[in-house]
Amino acid sequence: MRLLVDMNLSPDWVPLLAAHGWDACHWSTIGPSNAPDSSLMHWAREHEHVVLT
Repeated sequence: MRLLVDMNLSPDWVPLLAAHGWDACHWSTIGPSNAPDSSLMHWAREHEHVVLT
């Protein structure tokens, strides 16, 4: 399972999750911080990620 960490959570979650075997990325490395939730959800669906929010 691949995780997309939402902007309301710290990017510090990514290495913590990775240390426990999760494939995770933070939205700040993918899109603009002011993107609407619909953009984030659309990206997550297209790239087969589950949103952690």
